[in-house]
Amino acid sequence: MSDDQDIVDWVHFERSRTELGPGFIRILGYFREDGAKSVSQIEQAMREQNTAALVIPAHTLKGESRQLGAEPMAKIAELIETTARFCVESRRFPDELVPEVVELRKMFEQTVELFDKATNPLLSRSRPAASGFGRKANNQTFGRI
Repeated sequence: MSDDQDIVDWVHFERSRTELGPGFIRILGYFREDGAKSVSQIEQAMREQNTAALVIPAHTLKGESRQLGAEPMAKIAELIETTARFCVESRRFPDELVPEVVELRKMFEQTVELFDKATNPLLSRSRPAASGFGRKANNQTFGRI
């Protein structure tokens, strides 16, 4: 899943951005904070083998991811949530979720990085080439008498 389009549905992302208006950046900040917290809680629940503790953070992450167009992350969180709910009922621990929990951390970090590039003009600007066409611009004397 190295392609940006595979990680974020940019059409959905931009639609959410338009609908949320000025509050979008604040919502994105909540996603960053709450998402990191949810991923950490899921990892901790796996370490402690606490099946019930997987459900709420996975559910939270699923909803927030879908709101912003991060469907692959939402699908991983949904799988963790539904499997954990089933395992709570059947009174067993979902060892089979270890690969998804590992993937969730990577997916979250990639998603946040892409969101930052899409919303932070300083990160989205490309660096000028080391050598360009023609003479190097020199504005050192601009405005001097």
